[in-house]
Amino acid sequence: MKFSVKILGSSGALPAYNRHPTSLIVNQNERLFMIDCGEGTQMRLNDFKVKKGKINHIFISHLHGDHYFGLLGLITSYTLLNRSTDLHLYGPPQLDEIIDVHIGIWRNEMPYKLIFHPINADEPSILFEDDELIVESIILNHRIDTTGFVFKEKLLPRKMIKEKIVEYNIPYTVINDIKAGADFIDADNNTIPNAELTNDPKEPKSFAYCSDTAYNPSMFDQLQNVNLLYHEATFMEDQEELAAKKYHSTTKQAALTAKSINAQKLIIGHFSAKYKDLDPLAQEAKKYFPESYLAIEGQEFEV
Repeated sequence: MKFSVKILGSSGALPAYNRHPTSLIVNQNERLFMIDCGEGTQMRLNDFKVKKGKINHIFISHLHGDHYFGLLGLITSYTLLNRSTDLHLYGPPQLDEIIDVHIGIWRNEMPYKLIFHPINADEPSILFEDDELIVESIILNHRIDTTGFVFKEKLLPRKMIKEKIVEYNIPYTVINDIKAGADFIDADNNTIPNAELTNDPKEPKSFAYCSDTAYNPSMFDQLQNVNLLYHEATFMEDQEELAAKKYHSTTKQAALTAKSINAQKLIIGHFSAKYKDLDPLAQEAKKYFPESYLAIEGQEFEV
């Protein structure tokens, strides 16, 4: 089962040094979820051969342009490509109004449905849920209403050992019960323990995305033990005062967040245009959290 994150854009407010504004793709079992859609995202999808037609859910963290200016172009391209599958869009309530201003005149003539889900930035909530995955909002601390997102795999049923079905002549009608943890009672009234019939399912994993935010301990409880954390690190440690003024985080603060929530790996991104060489940012984060990595565009991280 696949669960990964591909970086499309890693720059802060300004594109710089061939770095593009923020966007990434979460791939969960070949289902693609986009998070943020900065300027140039469509070109990055092409550059990295991401099948844009497989993106059915887009999550926008907030309404600073570097996180959504690419969205209108993508919506328009889907129309020109005669997309037919519904597109679900999650974001601040005002985003729907912005879309209407730009494409409202032909929105009802689009070949697909654009379904908008407003996000409440006052408290965490479930945004998406199905049999495999749940997506929750994270309340961040930025200059305007901003949310992050945490993607959590669900614990799947136990895995049947196929040979045991034949060996014990197990009827199809009870297999779901066995996958749910039940023992099997055969025709001779013998109890076959579940542990002999099934294997443990894959351990569910989680990915958290913390977009623009000041250092924010209030979210630590919600994010405990995530496998992979993306956290903005716009500035280095010596710019902590500037970061606080702009409601952004430093490399050290991102690393300390990862450490506090017991994350396994940290990706830092949203780099200020003041930094051409990103290696010092990586090295600074690693001082506080060794499993820290740069959000290099085109790179894919396993959750």
